[in-house]
Amino acid sequence: MLVGHYEKNICKINGSYYLFYLFYRHNINCYKLVRKRLVKLMFSSKTYNDRREVLAKNLNNGKILLMGNSQVPMNYPSNWLRFRQDSNFLYYCGLDYPDLNLVIDTSSGESTLFGNDLTIQDIVWEGERTSIANMAEVSGIQSVLPSNQLSSFLLGSNETIHYLPLYRQDQQVFLESILNNNKIESSKSLIINVISQRSIKTEDELSEIESAIEVTMDMHKLAMRQTSDGILEQTIAGKIEGYALQNGRELAYPVIFTTRGEILHNHNHNNIMCSGQLALNDSGAESPMHYASDITRTFPVSGRFTDLQKEIYNIVYNMQEAAFDYCKPGNSYRQAHLTASKIAVEGLINMGIMKGNADDAVKEGAHALFFPHSLGHMLGLDVHDMEGLGEDLVGYNEESNRSDQFGLAYLRLAKELVEGFVLTVEPGIYFIPHLINQWKAENKSSAFINYDSLNKFVDFGGIRIEDNVVITSDGYRILGPHIPRTINEIEDVMA
Repeated sequence: MLVGHYEKNICKINGSYYLFYLFYRHNINCYKLVRKRLVKLMFSSKTYNDRREVLAKNLNNGKILLMGNSQVPMNYPSNWLRFRQDSNFLYYCGLDYPDLNLVIDTSSGESTLFGNDLTIQDIVWEGERTSIANMAEVSGIQSVLPSNQLSSFLLGSNETIHYLPLYRQDQQVFLESILNNNKIESSKSLIINVISQRSIKTEDELSEIESAIEVTMDMHKLAMRQTSDGILEQTIAGKIEGYALQNGRELAYPVIFTTRGEILHNHNHNNIMCSGQLALNDSGAESPMHYASDITRTFPVSGRFTDLQKEIYNIVYNMQEAAFDYCKPGNSYRQAHLTASKIAVEGLINMGIMKGNADDAVKEGAHALFFPHSLGHMLGLDVHDMEGLGEDLVGYNEESNRSDQFGLAYLRLAKELVEGFVLTVEPGIYFIPHLINQWKAENKSSAFINYDSLNKFVDFGGIRIEDNVVITSDGYRILGPHIPRTINEIEDVMA
């Protein structure tokens, strides 16, 4: 009889922590190590200690509560969705396990981890995991306490309790239970300080993001090679997700793969692809430590762009190139967006789709009929990094207020860029029939839009090109390996 089992431990290599699996196979006469796997799990304990120390020093009063996530049922209690740890909890302690909470005392700088070791019943059903004490050790946390002591620990000293905005109902219920239903609001000062820290990516973080992009590159090449006439979109979406899972990664967000690219966040994969259509693939993997990638490519189902598709594609390509040039410290991302918008208008004027003065068209917002979303957003542990803390607090500051103009109002990032920011650059042009019909009926921006020219674009869809960049001391760097982006590169992959 052949049976198998594994043991799981955490080990330290060159200052970082790894999850170490030992897989055994044995029979009655034989017991043999057959395979081992080493997966990077955490940064060094010093990294997390330093992050917590900075946070405690900057707040300088009260206790900081950072809540980890719990398992969430999908359709009944024992059928769980995939566990994803809270990103702020990951940033400050790196522990990727459910039902943990962290308290930082700003006066002493001491951190306390709250959690419970697994019972024998837990181990029977879910397998073993490292102890709470070991979790604290690898994260550099000074003390541990059981979960049932969290409430008294927080409420016993009458100190200010700082916590971050809640984005899950189970978090709200849990917080009310431990605070005895006291109405305490999230801490603005904590939010601002967390954003300040998380916005600047270290070299270790950049390496994680680039490792995610490496897998994402292969996901996109696979999609290009597998796409052809008569195939259901779901088939390619499944291959994309399957490739990530095969390589030990989770998706950073649900796959957007569609021939209806004009629907900006289209998660419907029910269309059969046909020659002459464009396929838009917006997908990204996470690194083992949950840093996100976010890449979009648009390519022809047939493997060859039509002349009309080439014209629109090259406009979007030029929009991205112009936006890249604005990616440097001190430049506002709002201006990068407006520059890309002007390039779009100029290109569409040359095609007879728009008319008039390009600057005036952008000022009026006429370009938003074709480019209604923002140029990009911050990227890190979240694909829209830190937006759970408040989109305006992440993407804007005192010098950059959100516009109420259609299109411009959707800018997720408008403020000045700083060295260490990681962001997406993702311009697009879309032909959205419902939006076109509405604007035409209202005669909106008719001085800049040739509505009669749009009849041939009813079924065109949309084109988006997206890459991830880090702001450097004197400009930007595109992260990760090169992913086919030009028309010739894409057609070569699909040949």
